[in-house]
Amino acid sequence: MALFAVFQASFLLALLSFRTYQSEVLSEPLPLTPESLEVSINSAQQCLSLQWRVHNLTYHQELKMVFQIEISRIETSNVIWVENYSTPVMWNQVLHWSWESELPLECATHFVRIRSRVDDASIPELSFWSKWTSWEEVDAQNLLEQDPLVVLPKDKLVEEGSNVTICYVSRSPESNISCALEGVPIHGERLSPNASAFILNNVRFIRETGTNIYCLSPSNVSGTVLFVSKVLEEPKDFSCETRDLKSLNCTWDPGRDTTLQHQFSQRYTLFESFSGKTKLCEHKKWCHWQVAPDSQETYNLTLIAENQLRRRNVSIFFNLTHRVHPMKPFNVFLKSISATNATMTWKVHPVGNYSTLLCQVALHGEGKVIQQHNVSVKVKGQYFLSELEPVTEYVTRVRCAAANHFWKWSEWTGQTFTTLEAAPSEAPDVWRNVKAELGSHIVTLFWRPLSKSHAHGKILFYNVVIENLDNPSSVKLLSIPAPANGTELTLDQCSYQIHVTANNSVGTSPASIIVISRDPGNKNVEERRIQGAEDGFSLSWKPQSGGVRGYVVDWYPQDPRCQLQWKHLGPNTTSTVIRSDAFRPGIRYNFRIYEISTERIAYLLEKKTGYSQELAPSENPQVAVNNLTSHSFTLNWKDYSTDSQPSFIQGYHVYLKPNMEQCHPGFEKVVLSDDSVCCQYKINNPEQKTFVLENLQPESYEFLVTPYTSVGEGPHDTFTKVTIPDEYTHVLVRVVLPMIFCLVLLLVLCYLMTQWMKEKCYPDIPDPYKSSVLSLIKYKENHHPTIMNVHDCVPDAIEVVNKLEGRKIQFLGARKSLTEMEFTKPAYLYLLPTEKYSGPGPCICFENFTYNHAASDSGSCGHVPIPLKTPPSQLALLTSPENLLKSLEQNYVKSSGESPAGETSLNYVSQLASTSGDTSGDKDSLPTNPPGPALCSEYRTQMAVSLGLALPSPSESSSLSSITLLDQGKHRR
Repeated sequence: MALFAVFQASFLLALLSFRTYQSEVLSEPLPLTPESLEVSINSAQQCLSLQWRVHNLTYHQELKMVFQIEISRIETSNVIWVENYSTPVMWNQVLHWSWESELPLECATHFVRIRSRVDDASIPELSFWSKWTSWEEVDAQNLLEQDPLVVLPKDKLVEEGSNVTICYVSRSPESNISCALEGVPIHGERLSPNASAFILNNVRFIRETGTNIYCLSPSNVSGTVLFVSKVLEEPKDFSCETRDLKSLNCTWDPGRDTTLQHQFSQRYTLFESFSGKTKLCEHKKWCHWQVAPDSQETYNLTLIAENQLRRRNVSIFFNLTHRVHPMKPFNVFLKSISATNATMTWKVHPVGNYSTLLCQVALHGEGKVIQQHNVSVKVKGQYFLSELEPVTEYVTRVRCAAANHFWKWSEWTGQTFTTLEAAPSEAPDVWRNVKAELGSHIVTLFWRPLSKSHAHGKILFYNVVIENLDNPSSVKLLSIPAPANGTELTLDQCSYQIHVTANNSVGTSPASIIVISRDPGNKNVEERRIQGAEDGFSLSWKPQSGGVRGYVVDWYPQDPRCQLQWKHLGPNTTSTVIRSDAFRPGIRYNFRIYEISTERIAYLLEKKTGYSQELAPSENPQVAVNNLTSHSFTLNWKDYSTDSQPSFIQGYHVYLKPNMEQCHPGFEKVVLSDDSVCCQYKINNPEQKTFVLENLQPESYEFLVTPYTSVGEGPHDTFTKVTIPDEYTHVLVRVVLPMIFCLVLLLVLCYLMTQWMKEKCYPDIPDPYKSSVLSLIKYKENHHPTIMNVHDCVPDAIEVVNKLEGRKIQFLGARKSLTEMEFTKPAYLYLLPTEKYSGPGPCICFENFTYNHAASDSGSCGHVPIPLKTPPSQLALLTSPENLLKSLEQNYVKSSGESPAGETSLNYVSQLASTSGDTSGDKDSLPTNPPGPALCSEYRTQMAVSLGLALPSPSESSSLSSITLLDQGKHRR
């Protein structure tokens, strides 16, 4: 007990001593002022980095302290930043802090100082601020190069929409320095004589190569490039899935691209929190992640997107087996294809230990899904496709997904196939048109092609079976090749049943049956007018009998080139609306409604006609003017067809423009569209196509006839002018003109009679220039005969014609002799030139019987015989013209007593000379071969020679029957 008391006393004494020591120590503050402050500059990041220590801390002692940092610019009194920095402090620890400046550090001098206090609840006595450290001056201008003018910062990267401060630093104080942003002047704040700062607010992206900023002094220019980047967005639609449970494929939408030239682009990183693994992605939109071999099923993946300015991330948490996306099936085949069925097979890729996949089979036809079915598949899949259409192209596709935990379908894979043909399943839609003609029926059959769903293949031909109901044994078959859609039959007046079927390569369709009775059923039915609408023609009718199979409405436009159309209706239908895309405004359509009896015989019920939309007439009738008198005329337009017009013609307007201001009775004044005034007469009957204008004055009138309808009238074209003649004009036309015609006819007859009498009693003297003898001569040098005037020639030959009984005349060079009884035409004398003669060649003489009275009775010509002393081919001049005349006179005296008085007369002789060359003719002509010059070619003057002239007897050695006269002094051609 005593020992315990001694120990207690000693402990209390020691405790008292410790308290006394502690109170003495804490009564004085500990010197915890920051020391060893160092400031460094990071020009690239525009940062000031501070580091310092706190002394007087005991070993292993840790205190929570607050450091207050002040930053001044240009001057220490210009404090621009104050910040309290809290951090635990340990013995001999180096503390760090950084500050990023908006103004480039090189633009101004900065000052930094720091103080501290203890922020520890266990020692509240030390919670006061220490003394400030001394100011640390930071002058970054010393880091600049020796350029006279510098613009800062250099190639800075900022985000779009941020604020940027730039400045320029000049080595020498200048006041006339100007700066511009993309050519637009900017103004700033002067920091010092050598520097100025500019604040750019909410900068915008201009181009990937950056925004240009430059400053200009009188002697220097400098600039910088400001790179403005799009704001980095958070990735969207981040998702990961697996196809084989061996790897993950992660995808995302990166949003806007922030990549700039000469700058780092954004990058993406995958981080898995459970395993702590990280992978830098090579692509901006997707990345592969290898699944761990330890069969990790749960994943927490984080996608980190970052660039130099910003960092964003997004995370997903999932189970691997719930993100299975199978690969698409393969080896898709179609087998056992028929007209309506087919079998589809395929294979799938295995997915880890999953043994079953859910596959979806889809059948597409004509661009839409027809069938869709789900099938469970392990390795191979199969599905039977039924209820298909023949000769139809289908596309079958298949895709698969995980059966237990559905995530996504695989891609589609498919195959195209076509079913086989089958027999047509429906009868053709058939109609007919019957016309009675000369004791027979002209039946025109029409049918529509079967639709693809009913044809079941390509229609090759149509069979038309014609059965005579009055004689069942009489059957006729017609095969009409496709694509014909009708045929024409000529039937007698018996009843017939017609079967029409369509045929393809597989079989025949059901038959369409039409009955043609003896009575075609086209009874006279009054045609009624109807008005169409935008949705078509509304038709209604009254049934006339109880038992009917149905009704047929057919229609056709007024144009006969268009084909008949029809529509079948049920037996309980009494109205319908006919719609067609072929209906056009201004076209008249005719409708017929037939009732089909139980015996399949069609009976006409009603006929209707109308327009889907009426239009005003576009043309006026062609009007002819008839019966023109002095007080009236008739207008006629009977050729104008009212049925082919674009609307129902209700009548006609007759417009008349008289010279007087008043209109005729029945007319009324109207003002036309061109503001002209005329008189109008209204004809209310559209079938009246003539109009008589009466009580007119002999003057000019202008008229125009236009049709009018419920929607307007025809155009006001050019008026036609007609002039009314007076009464005297009719007298002139009916009396005077026939008299003039008769007088002219009488004069013509008198002239013709005079010419006939002159030809018979006083014929004209033939003109040698127009003689046909010219055509007998052939020219060698000149193909066109040259005719000379009479005064250009002198006579050089005379032919004397005398009637001598029984004398034979031998022509020069003639090959045969003729008696005078054989001459029926004048004999022609061929004269041959002498050797010394240089004039024209042989000439031809012909006889003019008009002035030879005796010659016309004798029928022959006599010639003056001249004995030849030279060969016939070289006939020379025998005597002069004077001697010839004397000889003629002597012969005339000698023979005057021998010749009868009545046989002596004058005979006029004309001469025609041929051109150069040999004369040729028929076998009766005289062949001459003179070696002389060219032949003459002109007429000679006619001479009168007495027929009673005594001619000397020809010598025995000569056969000449004529003489030659040559003018020794002069020969004119």
